[in-house]
Amino acid sequence: TLLSKAKCFCVVFQASGRGLSEEMPLDWLLSEKGPFHRCPEYTEFRERFQQGFSTRYKIYREFSHWKVNSLATEKRDFLKAPLPLAPEFLRNLRLLGRRPTLQQINENLIKKYGTHFLVSATLGGEESLTIFLDKQKLSKKSEGNSNSSVVSLELLHQLAASYFTDRESTLRRLHHLQIATSAIKVTETRTGPLGCSNYDSLDSVSSVLVHSPENKIHLKGLQDVLPEFLRERFVEAALSYVACNSEGELLCRNNDCWCRCSPRFPECNCPFADIKVMEENLEKSKDAWNSFTQEFMESDEFKAFLKRLPTNHFLNVSTIAGFWSADLSLQKRYAQLESSTALVLSKAQKVVRKLFTLSKRCPKQPHISLPRERSVGFWLNRAQSLLYCNEHGALGSFSEEVKTCSCPVEQPTCQGVIPCVVGTSSTSCSSCATDNATRCGACHHGNLLHLGSCRPSIAASLDHYLNFDLDMPDAEVKYLLQRLDSRIEVHAIYISNDVRLGSWFNPAWRKRMLLTLKSNKNKSNLIHMLMGISFQICLTKNSTLEPVPAIYVNPFGGSHSESWFMPVNQPDFPDWERTRLDTVVTAQCYNWTLALGSKWKSFFETVHIYLRSRIVTDDPTVNETLFYEPLDMDDQTSNLGYMKINTLKVFGYSMHFDPEGIKDLILQLDYPYTQGTQDAAFMMLLEMRDRINRLSPPAPQPLDLFSCLLRHRLKLSAGEVARIKDSLQIFNSKLPNASPEPELAQLCS
Repeated sequence: TLLSKAKCFCVVFQASGRGLSEEMPLDWLLSEKGPFHRCPEYTEFRERFQQGFSTRYKIYREFSHWKVNSLATEKRDFLKAPLPLAPEFLRNLRLLGRRPTLQQINENLIKKYGTHFLVSATLGGEESLTIFLDKQKLSKKSEGNSNSSVVSLELLHQLAASYFTDRESTLRRLHHLQIATSAIKVTETRTGPLGCSNYDSLDSVSSVLVHSPENKIHLKGLQDVLPEFLRERFVEAALSYVACNSEGELLCRNNDCWCRCSPRFPECNCPFADIKVMEENLEKSKDAWNSFTQEFMESDEFKAFLKRLPTNHFLNVSTIAGFWSADLSLQKRYAQLESSTALVLSKAQKVVRKLFTLSKRCPKQPHISLPRERSVGFWLNRAQSLLYCNEHGALGSFSEEVKTCSCPVEQPTCQGVIPCVVGTSSTSCSSCATDNATRCGACHHGNLLHLGSCRPSIAASLDHYLNFDLDMPDAEVKYLLQRLDSRIEVHAIYISNDVRLGSWFNPAWRKRMLLTLKSNKNKSNLIHMLMGISFQICLTKNSTLEPVPAIYVNPFGGSHSESWFMPVNQPDFPDWERTRLDTVVTAQCYNWTLALGSKWKSFFETVHIYLRSRIVTDDPTVNETLFYEPLDMDDQTSNLGYMKINTLKVFGYSMHFDPEGIKDLILQLDYPYTQGTQDAAFMMLLEMRDRINRLSPPAPQPLDLFSCLLRHRLKLSAGEVARIKDSLQIFNSKLPNASPEPELAQLCS
């Protein structure tokens, strides 16, 4: 009976070597403990991996001569007889007793006989050639020799394939390549008899167990031949021996296994050698990461990109991003950098996960630092730093928010010239100065160059041309209007062919009255603001009529068609306030007052009043207004009463107005003495236009009162008014942060 024992069993992969398993639940097996890690194949592979070889190629052949089987288990299964075990093995079993400790099992069984016995296998010989390869180093060497890496790999494949046909020549060429470059390492293995002619007998010393996918070794745990009461305890001892190297007891809970260390080995759970190797691998990853980024900075594509960036004005990150996106060669080179750094980071993260697993129960946790991912934003800021923080051979870090550099300690003066900001904002320059790029050389429309910087050009005071400063609180205006205070009365000329003040008249049909100032003739240096209207009207006793006034306001003169209608009794607009006067006994007299206040005040030159009469009725079925308009004016039987208007006044104030000065401003638009004078004239006219149009009356579309001022108070032609409007619109559109102008309704032709 043949009972063969195996103290370790190793499986070596033929594909690309990774050194460590990727399955997280089995990471506890990867620490350096137990006989598995002393297998020659694993030891050799680990050493190659730690030296930086990432790929392994292996070509082998084997010779199978004899099939060996364990007859002991077959006999027991067939005849149900006890196993014919060796006397020494049985004696060691008896020495264990009924309740042996793990240490006793290790000393008497495992260290002497191993953990498994051989069930079936193949005896023969094997011949193999293994090439450990670092593809990255090989690729660099091939590029230096003007050959592609594909050709070099193909050459290695050809040499490996010719090993069995021309062994001596192949080994000589491979060893020559190994000496010439550190990218490969060659190992030859020849075990057992290498042919039938060299094989003597089964007991030959040179015969070995051949294990391959075609010839597998079948093992069973040694507990299979032990008494029933020892089996469970033996499995515990074997697992502790393999996983804990006899330094503790293996425990597993919730897919997590560890060693409960014995007092002699308190740090059995901490594989210091493996942790040190992984920490070294992390440092290599960081070095590779830094190498890739440094190569990118020194690449021709990145240098050409920096040269193309303009230096005559300041570049913010957004502007540099535009140049970055337009550079296709740089995009391609950056994609290579992303691919390389992503691969390095992925490997480093795997190492970190294994480090956490292995050091989970170590007394001291390893110090782990990973390289930070660098996005496009990092490189845009790096380009800024190279432009503005790269003086005296030291590179600093540029901050766009404060436009300063953070320099290294050894060279605190790394900041260079930071040009002026060229843009469309109100504080940006239109160009930088040629003699000093840090200062503005020219400014946009609406800005002034002052001490090397651009400042918003503010319109000069309009008091000399038009005074807008006079204003009163609404409460004060209302109080003065209620008292009909003469201090806010604007004395106007009353004109009417239909109604005479202080005389009774038949209210049938519409009556037209107007109050005008005739400013161009009498007060050419004043314009007037309307803040209220008041009139006193009397009706005969028992009259069933009620006055209905309609008000039209002409702002600066012209025809009646150039007036706007006052929307009395509309939402948000003030209504007439009526106050009865008890001092008159023979008639019904009222004061009608309309207070516009500061909110609804507007310019006026002429106020047109159209008076109609409405029949007052208490009939709730009558919904329409019935105006008093008899068919026959001479029919006295249809007369419903008479009316009388005693007073008609407008209230507001007058403002200084210089038409000749405004004409001089307009002349500067076409005949500028200097650019600054022309811009100042534009700014003042824009300010004047906006402030006048801001007092436009309530309407769905604001009115263009400024054109009316030019047309009627300055006596400009319609063509001149249109040209001035267009010039102001063009100038306003060139101003920084210019808002779109509202569409205005044309009141004056």
